Amino acid sequence: MSAAHLATKEEGGRLALLGELTFETVPGLSKNLDSMVRQEPRLRVDLAELERVDSAGLAFLIEWTRLARAFGHVLEFVNIPQQLLTIARLSGVERILPLLPADSETDADGRRITGERP
Repeated sequence: MSAAHLATKEEGGRLALLGELTFETVPGLSKNLDSMVRQEPRLRVDLAELERVDSAGLAFLIEWTRLARAFGHVLEFVNIPQQLLTIARLSGVERILPLLPADSETDADGRRITGERP
């Protein structure tokens, strides 16, 4: 098992989530979630290097999204692994998550991302 962890990908709220996002690893990430969401008004999280995801990982991403929206912040997930897409679709929650198909230069509303904060 490779515990999930966050790594700074670039400055400006770009992160990568690596490892396994599962029932066993989510509690370690959840502890810092609130402070992370408060600090960055715009976060883009690359999920390409997730090795495995289960329903607890999906619940973690939903909670992260809920917190960001509660603070009025923007959160986007890019490079979504097929396993996560399948779980989200089967659970009927893919529409509530800010999932982008690839590390594109547009946000979920199709607006071009310039790297500037909103």
